[in-house]
Amino acid sequence: MITILCGGTGAGKFLHGLQRAFGGRKASRAITAIVNTGDDLVWWGLHVSPDLDSITYALAGMLNHERGWGVEGDTFECLARIRALGAPGWFALGDRDLATHLYRTGCLREGMTLSEVTAELAAKLRIPTRILPMSNDRVETRVLTEIGELSFQEYFVRERYAVRVGSVRFVGATEARPAPGVLPAIAEAEAVVLAPSNPITSIGPILAVPGIRQALATTRAPVLAISPIVGNAAVSGPAGDLMRAHGLPVSAVGVAKAYCDFLDVLVMDTQDAALAPQVEATDVRAHVCNTMMRDDATKEALAREVLRVAKHTKFRPRERATRS
Repeated sequence: MITILCGGTGAGKFLHGLQRAFGGRKASRAITAIVNTGDDLVWWGLHVSPDLDSITYALAGMLNHERGWGVEGDTFECLARIRALGAPGWFALGDRDLATHLYRTGCLREGMTLSEVTAELAAKLRIPTRILPMSNDRVETRVLTEIGELSFQEYFVRERYAVRVGSVRFVGATEARPAPGVLPAIAEAEAVVLAPSNPITSIGPILAVPGIRQALATTRAPVLAISPIVGNAAVSGPAGDLMRAHGLPVSAVGVAKAYCDFLDVLVMDTQDAALAPQVEATDVRAHVCNTMMRDDATKEALAREVLRVAKHTKFRPRERATRS
């Protein structure tokens, strides 16, 4: 059993590779995905969960891999009409994608939790992988920028992350509780992996929910992370700017520092092999391999390598407990 903390496009690619490594969709019931919901927003009156949807679509074989979000082959007739009516249209929802948000919003209004709706959507799409939101409570990622404080989607989509960032905060995190199943999924896993996701705004909100970071520090499973930084830049998205704003080096070393209080192994790209000694100076073991997921074969190869490393990584309780 393997538990993945995830959000963003890199996570979808890795989970697709992991699904293939396990032998296809049916075999992926051994996987639990704990997904960031700090990006969630209300758009056109609907509850939209971008990371939950991307992970769900990836595992269902529906994801538009070129964009990294939305449904493959979707149309945008509703979006065109909304724009013609003069309503905001910068956050683009496809027509088939829209059905997911309509269904989710209706279920939530009837009293279902986000966990329950997520499980029902996965079941309807015949996904055996357990997909868990990090929390059923509202946690909102807010980005302080040179033009004011923005929601994550305003920063990422509307402004195309082109504005300078000062800091990031997670509103509601301190009062939130992990969703049912989240802490047991970490405690009972044979391995825990942090997907190659943005450490600040994809993994950061998950870690901000009380109890989750401590669960990672105390689980008897090996905890691994895949660096989303190759060289001195993110593979995609604004992770570099956000890490820099939080005083972290934009490198694999910065990723290790972000997680060093609970991390056992950082899987980093061959381009960064020279940084391995600096990573290991944080008391995190470095493992170097190809992490660039360019096609199905390289996605699966990375997943198999991560599983192999996890199998040979031993639990180190004293070292974790004394890291700073």
